[in-house]
Parts: sequence; structure tokens; C-alpha cells
Amino acid sequence: MFSDKNKRTMEQAASQNRINEGTKLKGDIVSSGFFRIDGRIEGNITNPSKIVLGKTGVIVGKMICQDADIEGRFEGNLEVAGTLSLKSSAHIQGDVIVGKLAVEPGATFNATCKMLDGKAPKASVTDTNQVASDNRQEKSHPFDRSKRIQKTKAEQ
Repeated sequence: MFSDKNKRTMEQAASQNRINEGTKLKGDIVSSGFFRIDGRIEGNITNPSKIVLGKTGVIVGKMICQDADIEGRFEGNLEVAGTLSLKSSAHIQGDVIVGKLAVEPGATFNATCKMLDGKAPKASVTDTNQVASDNRQEKSHPFDRSKRIQKTKAEQ
């Protein structure tokens, strides 16, 4: 009775997440479905699907996803394996790694940008957690003896 097109639309609607205008979140978000953000998020977002950041949306932190459409403000590290589309009202600051980049006239793009050839592996949630734990370990004191010993052994 239902065509495949209707079935996909219903499945996509069921897996859609939304942060509405006026909502503020602090912390990390891990999701497997489509995400639309019109509120403010301070933290990391990991999503193997698509993220849409609306005109009133603000993200401060790190975002990893397959595709992204940005109309609002983003500050931090942005990793998009597929296509990053910046609308005319977008404001981007930070470090960006993308597969493809589309920028409308009027968008503000103050970032270092690295374009991938499409062959880079997509980061998984466990990869992201490992990077986070590695970053915590690297933030030790610069005169930490154990770090100097490790570095000396690695050089030999």
C-alpha cells in the first residue's frame, strides 16, 4: 500500500531530533539520526547522519557528522565527511575538515580549512572517545618527567 518513498519519509521523521529556539544545552550529544538545531549547544556533537544548524542556532565545541547545512553560528572544530553547505547567514570560526564545501555569498568563514579527497575514514563514536581520552592525557605539565622519558625512548 505504501511506496518505498513514503516508507523512507516516515522512517526519517521517526529518527529526527530537534533542539528548538530558546533551548540551551551544555554537554556532549551522540545521535544516529538527522538533527536540527535552532537553540544553543556548548559541547561536542557526534552524528553519522546530517545536521542542520538553523539561523538562530549556535554551537560552541566540536561537531563530527556526515553532512551539514549551517545557517547559524558555529565556533570550534568541525569535521564533515561529506558536504558542508554554508548559507548566507552562516558564521563559522575555528578549524574545519570537509569532503566538499559549498558557500553562499554573505557567509562568514573565519577558519582553517582542510579538504579531504573522500577516502578518509569516518570517525566513529569510539574513535571520538579515544581522542578525548588521549587529549586529556596530553594536557599534563610540560615538565612532567614520565612524558620526557617516553619521548626519549621514542626518539631512540
